[in-house]
Amino acid sequence: MNKKIVLKKTPIGIPKESDFKLVESPLPELRKNEVLTKTIHLSLDPYIRGVITGKHIYAEKVNIGDTIVGRTIAKVIDSKNSDIQVGEIIMCSNGWQEYGVSDGEGIRKIDPSSAPLSTNLGILGMPGLTAYAGLLVYGEPKKDDVVVVSAASGPVGCMVGQIAQIHGAKAIGIAGSEEKCNVVKEKFGFAECINYKTENLSERIKEVCPNGLDIYYDNVGGETLDIMTKNLAMFARIVLCGFMTQYNLATPPPGPNLGPIVGSRASIKGVVVYDHYDKQQEFITLASQWLKEGKINYIEDEVFGIENTPMHFCSLMRGENFGKTIITIN
Repeated sequence: MNKKIVLKKTPIGIPKESDFKLVESPLPELRKNEVLTKTIHLSLDPYIRGVITGKHIYAEKVNIGDTIVGRTIAKVIDSKNSDIQVGEIIMCSNGWQEYGVSDGEGIRKIDPSSAPLSTNLGILGMPGLTAYAGLLVYGEPKKDDVVVVSAASGPVGCMVGQIAQIHGAKAIGIAGSEEKCNVVKEKFGFAECINYKTENLSERIKEVCPNGLDIYYDNVGGETLDIMTKNLAMFARIVLCGFMTQYNLATPPPGPNLGPIVGSRASIKGVVVYDHYDKQQEFITLASQWLKEGKINYIEDEVFGIENTPMHFCSLMRGENFGKTIITIN
């Protein structure tokens, strides 16, 4: 039997555990070219909130009774696909369930000896590629640039800062607790991290970046984005990646005043990871080497058991997670 989490009712505001339901169903019979996989690790990501409500433009809406979507690391336990063998480890999209069936499209085989498997959902996976492509393609960091990134302790933010440092830039983080800020500085090597919950962000960013910031990598939107637009160096670049402050809102808040963008001759570009899969192998090769050399670090917020997925996801959407949020299937 396959245990899975389905949508019980559409969340209003921050999701609650009661919005989801654990169900069981028989494993399906495989058809030609299909493979049956058992989930090892499941990725929980903020974008799933938009998928549930139909606001994510790159994924089909999850309807009542549907299995919640999500990227997974899984082991092939049965195969009718000549290109995929039993026992292989793959990246696929099983979603919130213990077992999944794939026709082989969109999967990526993983070498278990190259790095811990779970890193393929974090720093070596979609979050890492998002950071890499967004920063290098759109931010174009140069030596001694000041790079500011919000949600700096998260899987995208921590990689943005670490990649910036590898390219000779200075990384400044923004996070929501002293513990997160300490980790951003001590584990990820950022020069500074501002606690937006206890410090005056408008004042502190001027102290930390007296000459303005060259790159702002935004993962949250809202007031933080507004403040950063008023503290840009000339010809600054803004990379828009995520809008964590808006995911639980029924309607988006008023946008920031973009007047300062004109004054600083800044450029704003939005990064969507699906546009940059041509750089995936390049990124994995580089990031795997960086990991071996100790140039990048990571933190995982891991919970065990498919039944704990709703609880862990709701915690993520309340901003209580610390690092890459993962479910490991026992």
